[in-house]
Amino acid sequence: MLGNILITGGASGLGRAVAVAVAKEGGSPLVVDVNPPENGFDHVIADLTDRARAEQAVNELAEHAGGLDGVVTAAGIDACGRLDDVPADAWERVLQVNLIGTATVVRAALPYLTASRGRVVTCASTLGLRALSDATAYCASKFGVVGFTRALAAELAGQVGVTLLVPGGMRTPFFDGRTEQYKPGPDTLLNPPEDVAATVVFALSQPPGCEIRELVVCPSTEASWP
Repeated sequence: MLGNILITGGASGLGRAVAVAVAKEGGSPLVVDVNPPENGFDHVIADLTDRARAEQAVNELAEHAGGLDGVVTAAGIDACGRLDDVPADAWERVLQVNLIGTATVVRAALPYLTASRGRVVTCASTLGLRALSDATAYCASKFGVVGFTRALAAELAGQVGVTLLVPGGMRTPFFDGRTEQYKPGPDTLLNPPEDVAATVVFALSQPPGCEIRELVVCPSTEASWP
């Protein structure tokens, strides 16, 4: 049994796919998002850039559920463009959601995860390992998630399981609202988020003491890997 799994960004995209997959495996998805999940999962509305509200959301869901067995930090945003073209507020918000928000949620969840010997799955990106022009905010945030997660795994070894998920392109609303130059081309192969969510469930399902430290999950023709 997966138990209680808190998922940031669980109302859409990869987060939604993870929530559905967790429920199918008998777990209880607990969603933190700026929008309510349409499938009726237990949730709290919170913007991860508001640290106090994000911490409150984690505690509220954990206390109501009777603890946490896992956390999946799937929330993520982007601000495409050259550094001098992206407004500073938009650029910094990417880091606040993707990196600082990840740390905020994990920090708030740690007392519950330590008690249950639970697991954390953070969501980086292939662009957290390989840089790309016009993506300084996103690359900075995801490179940060990689470093944060590797350090966290060392820090929590033997106490809480830690897995770094490195997904490539997926067919999600993540690309909606972009100008055409920043959208995948019509022939680009993207993974269904459900396939990536299955690997998250696999990581969450490992027995105590067995660690899936890092997972790279991308389309076979992923341009940003290796």
